[in-house]
Amino acid sequence: MNSATTPDRTKQPLDNLEEWEDFLKTRYPEPVAAAPAAPAFKAIDPEKKKEEFRNYEADARPTVREFYRLNHRHQTFDFVQAKKREYLSFDRKKMGIWEAMEFLNNLVDDSDPDTDLSQLDHLLQAGEQIRHDGHPGWFVLTGLIHDLGKILCLFGEPQWAVVGDTFPVGCAYSDKVVFPQFFADNPDSQEPKYQTPNGIYEAGCGLDKVNLSWGHDEYLYQVTKDYLPQEALYMIRYHSFYAAHREGQYTHLMTDTDKQMFDWVRAFNPYDLYTKSHEKPDAKALRPYYEDLISQYFPATLRW
Repeated sequence: MNSATTPDRTKQPLDNLEEWEDFLKTRYPEPVAAAPAAPAFKAIDPEKKKEEFRNYEADARPTVREFYRLNHRHQTFDFVQAKKREYLSFDRKKMGIWEAMEFLNNLVDDSDPDTDLSQLDHLLQAGEQIRHDGHPGWFVLTGLIHDLGKILCLFGEPQWAVVGDTFPVGCAYSDKVVFPQFFADNPDSQEPKYQTPNGIYEAGCGLDKVNLSWGHDEYLYQVTKDYLPQEALYMIRYHSFYAAHREGQYTHLMTDTDKQMFDWVRAFNPYDLYTKSHEKPDAKALRPYYEDLISQYFPATLRW
């Protein structure tokens, strides 16, 4: 991220947030199958194949490893509760969806070799690809806004409390969560009540009752939960929960509805990871369409 000073590596180990997403493209190189009603994924730039996005060697970059070390060390059950108390009063800003998109544009990533486009451009790329593939308006809108929770970075949150693969806190860690060895430094790993498969939860209780690590997914879900269809809310809330939707973990905590809704999370996942392209969207031309779409679901102003 663009900064006039050297970043604090205990808060900002990544050179830019896209390093995390690039790592995901290496870890999960093939898009998952879409939901039955969803057309197959097509890249926005037909000349740029998925494998042409940045290719990491087998070992992740040191910055990515450090990011996950901090994430797994500090994302405790108590930390998550504290962040919910801090942010879910929604007293930071009042702004509409498009205004929030422009606010996110203040988060500048200037060292990503895959693209030199703005955050607003990335949001429009996702929305436009979903729209191109013929999905309903709520799906298009979800693609447009799904990363707006990253404004947590602009509120001063460290990277490891904004992005990263999410995982439940308050129960045993799955070894399918990326870099599971780093959980050894998490204080919760020494709490027996948190280290059984169910932990503090009941089997089949439903993910709505399960606390996931804090970040942009949960924050945006809480901001938008009164306005969007259930399918959209699952996409927003769980799109970084790779241990569940890519690795099949934590199903013992899910309801049948959770399992069904995860088909939509999996349908959304390719649009989340693989819609970047060097093709710059025409934000001025697209804005009227998206402002109309936004007005169909959201009030003029939301609390953030």
